[in-house]
Amino acid sequence: MNKFAPIAAALMLCAAPALADGHAETQAEAAEKQTLMPEAEGPRAFMEQFGFSEAVIHGDTVYLSGVIVGAGQDGTLSEEGLESTFQYLGSVLERAGSSWDDVIDLTTYHTDIEASMPAFSAVKNRYIKAPFPAWTAIDVDRLYSPGGVIEIKITARVSPE
Repeated sequence: MNKFAPIAAALMLCAAPALADGHAETQAEAAEKQTLMPEAEGPRAFMEQFGFSEAVIHGDTVYLSGVIVGAGQDGTLSEEGLESTFQYLGSVLERAGSSWDDVIDLTTYHTDIEASMPAFSAVKNRYIKAPFPAWTAIDVDRLYSPGGVIEIKITARVSPE
């Protein structure tokens, strides 16, 4: 007998988590996921081509795919460009039954973290208020999109009713 079998059996007994109202979620309910795709044909075709969703809702958690912010025509990152990105992210959160108040984790990837952080923080702070989510900011060599300077990935909870 495998020495880990008792542990695996115990974990399986706990596989149906208790919800806030005290009832246990069935394994079928826990395994279901809902995906969100853009309504616009171009972005939807891109996501279908590469096989990813705008967001996934699983249980009471919302996972947004990373969104890339590009530099402006002058090659710099502007608060205006970030503002429109945050508005878009807010609309995805809303469609998923969430909000900026429900963000629990923010991960950002920066091609030049020192240059992008002032504008990014200024806009982020207009949307994300205390109590603050966890945040990891990572400096990277490049993003998928050649002109991309920041990629923003969000995990949030579904808004309580």
